[in-house]
Amino acid sequence: MNLWEGVTLAMTQIWSQKLKSFFSLLGVIIGVMFLIVVVSVVEGMDRYVREDFSSQLFGINTITVRRWPSGNFNTSSDEWRERLRSPRVTLDDADYLRERLDLPARIGVLSDGGGEVVGENARSVENVSFVAASYEVFQIRDWSVARGRLFSPQEAERGAAVAVLGHETAEVLFESLDPLGRTVRVRGFPYRVVGVLEEEGSLFGQSLDNRFVAPVTSPLGRVLSPRGVVDDIVIQVDDPSLVRPVQTEVEGLMRVRRKLRPSEDTNFAAETADDSLSFWDNISRILFTALPGLVGISLVVGGVVIMNIMLVSVMERTREIGVRKALGARRRDILTQVLIESATLSTVGAAFGVAVGIGLAGAVAALTPLPAAVAPLWVTLGVLLGTAVGIAAGVYPAAKASKLHPVDALRYE
Repeated sequence: MNLWEGVTLAMTQIWSQKLKSFFSLLGVIIGVMFLIVVVSVVEGMDRYVREDFSSQLFGINTITVRRWPSGNFNTSSDEWRERLRSPRVTLDDADYLRERLDLPARIGVLSDGGGEVVGENARSVENVSFVAASYEVFQIRDWSVARGRLFSPQEAERGAAVAVLGHETAEVLFESLDPLGRTVRVRGFPYRVVGVLEEEGSLFGQSLDNRFVAPVTSPLGRVLSPRGVVDDIVIQVDDPSLVRPVQTEVEGLMRVRRKLRPSEDTNFAAETADDSLSFWDNISRILFTALPGLVGISLVVGGVVIMNIMLVSVMERTREIGVRKALGARRRDILTQVLIESATLSTVGAAFGVAVGIGLAGAVAALTPLPAAVAPLWVTLGVLLGTAVGIAAGVYPAAKASKLHPVDALRYE
């Protein structure tokens, strides 16, 4: 029997017994569907975190100097107390790096927090993301204005009470009115609005447009951090190949500034975006490690069901097999026929699983904040897994069918 004959016969069997075929394929459908959906969401989140999330949170090609490392959630109480003894990062630290850094880089500072913004018309916006920043942060974070202007380096230097609003913040506060030149208040301090940022959308369901940006030396900076102190010093290079060399130079300069001996541990963090996202690497590694086991359970169940269905099919077609053998069919022909039927049955189930999985992944991306990216590699792997399960499940029924004696098979009722 050639391959095409076996596939045609298997498809005829599936079509003639639709309900039985569906239930026999349910395990494979669920396993492959689960594989496609979970991997698509994890792949989508991985791409989202490394591209969009990283650029929004850290900027591109950046090193961030802060009091302690980010993303480490397993810190013991002793380590936490040690961190609290670390000195805060300051504006003077940023000036020190600007003066002594040999490699070309752009250096900005910022502190962040959150709260309420009140307009001069008494309208207010809650849960606003506050950013007290130097002028360079606009370039580092790639923020640009849709209306008005950014605050100038001179305004940032003298701590002018001016502000740039996010698109959503401006819209809620002033609706159809022009926000430029109007006054808003944060914790009682008045600020003059000089610009509105371009709309950016959301990140994991959180709006990026509900934002209030003012100079780090303005009253906002002193509200978010003690005088002269900042949360982060952000260093950006234009050449990606310089990120690690600049990181090394920054670490050396900060150790010199803090008079740390070679034997003493670093009491600050100088992290790249990749370093800061190490927590996500751990999460994705766990997910990809656990995924094969979870999918394997469904596929094993599906394989057992297919094997039983094929055993029943062999029993029902015992006389047919006897006739084939009497007409000259060899054991190899019978074995191949049953294996092709089993593999076809399972591959059809895998194809259904892929189709349903792609549909569900699209629904997740459309209806939830979770991103999803269907990779052709995993679609191909899903179909191949289905075929492999069918072949493995068909080995025993095929071997049993091929060993039937023609005379006994012909007498079977």
